Amino acid sequence: MTKKLVGSIDQGTTSTRFVIFDEQGSLITFHQIELEQHYPQPGWIEHDPFELLDSVNICIEHAVRKLGLMGYSAKDIQSVGLTNQRETLITWDRLTGEPLYPAIVWSDARTIETVEQLSKKEGADILQSICGLPITTYFSAVKLRWLLDNIPIVSQAQQQNRLCVGTVDAWLIYNLTGGIENNGAFVTDVTNASRTMLMNIKTLEWSQEAIK
Repeated sequence: MTKKLVGSIDQGTTSTRFVIFDEQGSLITFHQIELEQHYPQPGWIEHDPFELLDSVNICIEHAVRKLGLMGYSAKDIQSVGLTNQRETLITWDRLTGEPLYPAIVWSDARTIETVEQLSKKEGADILQSICGLPITTYFSAVKLRWLLDNIPIVSQAQQQNRLCVGTVDAWLIYNLTGGIENNGAFVTDVTNASRTMLMNIKTLEWSQEAIK
């Protein structure tokens, strides 16, 4: 009888791992590797989007190899879940699939001035009632605003309708399901979307009011 296993991608801030469980939730095997942190300026923290993707693929490859040595098969893995560093933001070109800028990590503090500007904007006081979050450097939308204001290649892609924006889950799923060559899925879920400041937490849909 075919064994039923579940795989879990855990892409965190300092490491990535792929863990395999049985039907009862017991650990079968896993593989984990550390991630390089990039600090281009004081208070700035970045990841290479391709390094994030490579780390996932490496962990999957090694965990599945260990699984085979234990008498299982990769085909025994019935489904794969994904958890990730939620507020970290990645931008890429929908025509090439290439990242437009390094991933800005959730704890990055470069957007302090952006936060001050957004807080003074008309209607800013109702934003928290929409998304449930305060305007701080922590969340993804503020990072996107900084990119559009400061990185020409990102703003140009937005103007030309080539800009893809996502948290880490969206970037990983896009590439793991085919990427640019095979029409990878560009998706997220409400648990990640709720950390962007762009989702209405009452309707669970993107908020045009928040986006403005």
